[in-house]
Amino acid sequence: MSTTLHVESGLSTGEVSREKEIYGKVFWRFIPLLVICWVMAYLDRVNISFAKLQMQSELGFSDAVYGLGASIFFIGYFLFEVPSNMILHRVGARIWIMRIMVTWGIASACTMFVTSEMGFYFIRFLVGALEAGFVPGALYYFTKWFPAQRRGRINTIFMSGIAFCGIIGGPISGGIMKFTDGALGLHGWQWLFLLEGLPSIVLGIIVWFHLDDEIEHAKWLNASDRQFWSSMVSRDAKKADTHHFGAALREPATYILSIIYLCLAGGIYGLVFWMPQLIKTAGTQDTFAIGLISAIPYLVAGVTMILLGKNSDRTGERRWHLALTALLGGVGYFICGTYSEHTVALLFGLTLAATGVISAIGLFWVFPQRFLTGMAAAAGIALINSIGQLGGLISPYMVGKVKDVTGSASMGLYALAAALVVSFVIIAWGLPQRFYERTRS
Repeated sequence: MSTTLHVESGLSTGEVSREKEIYGKVFWRFIPLLVICWVMAYLDRVNISFAKLQMQSELGFSDAVYGLGASIFFIGYFLFEVPSNMILHRVGARIWIMRIMVTWGIASACTMFVTSEMGFYFIRFLVGALEAGFVPGALYYFTKWFPAQRRGRINTIFMSGIAFCGIIGGPISGGIMKFTDGALGLHGWQWLFLLEGLPSIVLGIIVWFHLDDEIEHAKWLNASDRQFWSSMVSRDAKKADTHHFGAALREPATYILSIIYLCLAGGIYGLVFWMPQLIKTAGTQDTFAIGLISAIPYLVAGVTMILLGKNSDRTGERRWHLALTALLGGVGYFICGTYSEHTVALLFGLTLAATGVISAIGLFWVFPQRFLTGMAAAAGIALINSIGQLGGLISPYMVGKVKDVTGSASMGLYALAAALVVSFVIIAWGLPQRFYERTRS
């Protein structure tokens, strides 16, 4: 099947074999490392959801204060996302992703010193500002190293870091808090921030030695392979003519995609910042047990999103893969809101929500890469991501405020369900046809 499709697109049988061989080398050189980096980025971003189980009572924070602190991260993220990715375009991914990781790791570890609301707000803003640019930077980097027909699975594998973070992050975070509490006079939540911030610094140093900014810099490929692979990637870039930031701003689809991603991001951050508390409210009190339970939705989501990304690449169908996963996330949130006090039903709803929203986020990033190249890709992807991240500003605070006022998170969960249904409608009927036409390998 794959060979046939490649031949139809102009590649000989020998070139198909060569393309697969070089793809394997490029994949294993970059993707595992960047997935691990993304896992740590996401863990440093959301481990506050587990820290909340201890630090909220110890520091006297209300649910609204916690929600606002979780949300303020995205103000810093929003303000610095586009400038960060434009700098990355000029100086290269190697040095800039290294800078991002080292500085955010230091800031995240320093969250252990928080003692007041204002200190909490400040450090969350700082972590967001320093992390800004990592995700769009990696997505832009993929456009320089992978042909368009490979990017559906590449994007979903990369975004599966969200699921892997949930699978390993929940048990690790819960375990750190339970088993280190009181060691050396520190609370478990303080150890959490310290022990989960330091690995990002180490990974940043590894990035410095391992990434190559351009194909021609890859000494681990011979000259012939570099030339062949460059031609494979650049032939896709030639299909687009938007090479400047202004082109991204003038493209109406940029704003349509931003609205879609705003809804999807609101869905994912409602999940990651409130899942441990929802499980606790439903009746589970032990932090380690909460971590183990919270891993289940992410495990299902991780497997499903990779299969969906592979199927989307195989069939060339993009729109309905994305639309139906967004709708599934909305159904999951509706179940969570309806059965918020019943652990089994809540877990089922959380699993549907996680599977739908995380899969949708992975599938989503194929769309911007179909009409943006060069500086427009670097800045446009960052612009869409930064506007979308405002969903992270809205949803954690909204759920916390609703819970403070009503005593239940249900109405906030229903609002997240509605946002995902809105994204389903826009994806299904609001995107220009040229962005969801079937692509063939």
